[in-house]
Formats: sequence, C-alpha cells, structure tokens
Amino acid sequence: MKQKLTEGSVGWHLVKLTIPMIWGIFAVIAFSLIDTYFVAHLGTKPLAAMSFTFPVVSALGSLSLGLGVGASSVIARAIGEGNRTKVQRLTTDSLTLSLLIVGIFILIGLTSIKPLFTALGAEPDILPLIQDYMQIWYWGMIFLVVPMVGNSAIRASGNTQVPSLIMTVAAAINIALDPLFIFGLGGFPRLELQGAAIATVISRAMTLLASLLVLHYRERMLCFNLPKLQVVLKSWRNILHVGLPAAGTSLITPISIGLITSIIATYGPLAVAGFGIASRVESFALIVLVALSVVISPFVGQNWGAKKYHRVRQALSLSTLFCLFWGIVLAGILAPTAPWLASVFNSNPTVVAIAATYLVIVPISYAASGIILISSATFNALGKPLPSVVMILARMFILYVPLAYLGSRLFGINGIFFAACFSNLAVGVGAYIWNRIVCNLQAAKESQQPSLATVD
Repeated sequence: MKQKLTEGSVGWHLVKLTIPMIWGIFAVIAFSLIDTYFVAHLGTKPLAAMSFTFPVVSALGSLSLGLGVGASSVIARAIGEGNRTKVQRLTTDSLTLSLLIVGIFILIGLTSIKPLFTALGAEPDILPLIQDYMQIWYWGMIFLVVPMVGNSAIRASGNTQVPSLIMTVAAAINIALDPLFIFGLGGFPRLELQGAAIATVISRAMTLLASLLVLHYRERMLCFNLPKLQVVLKSWRNILHVGLPAAGTSLITPISIGLITSIIATYGPLAVAGFGIASRVESFALIVLVALSVVISPFVGQNWGAKKYHRVRQALSLSTLFCLFWGIVLAGILAPTAPWLASVFNSNPTVVAIAATYLVIVPISYAASGIILISSATFNALGKPLPSVVMILARMFILYVPLAYLGSRLFGINGIFFAACFSNLAVGVGAYIWNRIVCNLQAAKESQQPSLATVD
C-alpha cells in the first residue's frame, strides 16, 4: 500500500487534497440548499418542517461521519505502517460494522418520529409533514452511512479526487430529481416533501454502488475471505476506539442544535424557518474549512504511522494560519450580503431578518470554528479521541446551550446568536493552545529518542 502523503511539500499536499474535497463538499451542501430552495416554494410550513428535521438529519449524518473518522484513522495509520493486509481487513470490517449500526438506527428512527419532533417543539400541524419526509429518509439511511464510511476509507489512502467525484455525481442526480418528485414535473406525481426525501435516497444509493466499486477494483482495499470472529471483533474494537467517541462527538453538535431549535421554536415557525436558512448558508460558507479538516486526517494518520511527527506539526501550523485568513474573509463577505442571501430562500420579512441577523453575528467566530475542526480531526487521526470530545462538549453543552438559554431570556433571539459566537471563540482559543501543548510534548519525545529522527 503506497504511502502517498509522507514525502514532499506539506503545504502542497494539503492544497492538492483540499481542492477536490472542497468541490465534493460543495456538491453535497449545494443539493441540501437546492432541497431547501424547492421546498421553500411549497410554503412556510413545509420549510419549517424541513428545518425541524435538520438536527436529526445532521445527527445521523454525524453518526456516519464518526464511523468514517474511526475507519480513516486506523486505515491511514496502517497505510503509514505499510501493512496492506491490515488495511484490507480494517476497510472491510468498517463497512460491515456500519451496516450493523445503521440497521439499529433505522428501527429506532421509524418508531420515534412523533415523540422526538414533538419534543423538539414541532406544532401539531407541522408533524404530518415531518412524518412524510422522515419515514422515507430513515429507510435510505443505509445509502448514507455505508458509502460515507467507504469514501473515508478511500480518502485514507490519500485519494480525495474519487470521493469528491462520487459526491458531485450524487448531488447532480439529486438536483435533477428534486423538481420532478417535489412538483410533479415531467409526468411524475407531485409528492412535495416526500419527493424531496425520495430524490435524496436515490442519489445516495448511487454513492453506495460507486464507493464499493472503487474500493474493490481501483484501490484493492477489500477482502472477501471469511475471518475468525476474534479478528473481526478486534478490527471493530480498533475502529470504535476512535469511531465511537468521534461519532459521539459528532452527535453532540446536532443534539445541541436540536436544543437550540427548541428554544428558537418559542419565537414561532417563522423564527425556525429563518434559523434553518441561516444554518444551511453557514454550512455552505464553511465548506473550505470543513474540507481542510477532512483531509488533515489522512495526512496526519499516514505521517504519524510513518513516525514523521515534524510533518504533522507543520501541517497544523499551516492549517491554523489558513483558518484565521478564511474566517476573516467570510465575516467580511457575509455581513453586507446576509439580507440578500436570506431573501433568495424566502421573501417573508421576519424570516429574512432573523436569518440575516444570524449571518452577521456568528461569522465573527468562523476562524475559531475552523481551528476547532482542525484540532478535532487531528486528535482523532492520532487515535486520541478524548481531547476532541472534551472540546465539543465544552463548546456545546457547557457554553452554547446554557448561554443561548440565558441570552434568549435577556436579549431575545439575538442573544442566542451571540452565545454561538462566544462559544466558538472561547473553545477555538483553547483548541489552539491544546494542539500546541501536544506538539511540544511530541517534539520533546523526539529529542529524547534520536532513532525516530533517522526514520524521517
């Protein structure tokens, strides 16, 4: 198994990995925005219903991401070690593990739609619309989780072009199918929210097929021999050592957003709709930083496995500087354009005002958000998931949710947005310091073990 990322310019590797990833994530976010755009034309209630599903959809997406992070971490380090058999075993077992877990969550999801969304603050006239969407979406979970883990395995090999292409094709299929199923164009039945869910499931199914074909025929990362149960359990344990905390960490954010949504719901459906629009625009705005955090994982994993620790430190320094630069750029762009961006999705003045206010306040902290993403991805890639868990817990449950509740009481809905900004800034500074400490400790360890330097 070729170690693609352990030689050559660190900065150039990050650029080459990140650019395709930006496009892939752009494609995914784009079809989410297109979904929102088409559903918004059905009216405020369908838009509010989709906004209520956002935390749950994000939570299950985060589960997929967590499993992918665990798989990428162990696979990238195995590639760095040069152990091809171990790479194939871990890749195959990560897919079977994701298949098992997704089956459990489908059952839980289908039986909890009404009580869950009632708890999130959905009103009785919104619940039927939510059920129409989620009953189909839950059945399509297998097409979300398994290919996401598969694409993470492909990226662990240092290949971001193919996963990005897969995501782009899936997004194109989804965008093409949305108007057909939602509005009943071209002779298709008008299914409205159900149509949006069907389009998503079909496009995701294409990613499952494509990722499996690439893993088997191009990367040669799958094996089909029947292993002993102990071998599989050992692989699952290694994957879950990082994947379970990473999945839990990834779930923290949408769970906390669900709590924030319930607070915002006290201001009415229009407030929820505005928050939903702002959240989707934010996802689009942070594409570059998310892409960088995704590719930092295979880079760190391969170089850590090859014992090239100085390259890990250099990658973190470059990534931090870029986060600062990009965060300033985003804040400068969104502040004057926020009202126009919000009005693209909905013309209701209240919805536009709430979304625009969010997009003026929260982007001040986007640089810090990027640093948190980079730090979390790095610790997971090193097989050290605890710092990531602590950082996200501190940001969401110790700072964001309590401060949002307090801010809402004192300053109204704007207090919620200021709470998000402060939480990002505070934890971003802490994440930077924590990363510096870990790097310095590793540097000291290297100086005490001269043999490690000869490996470089």
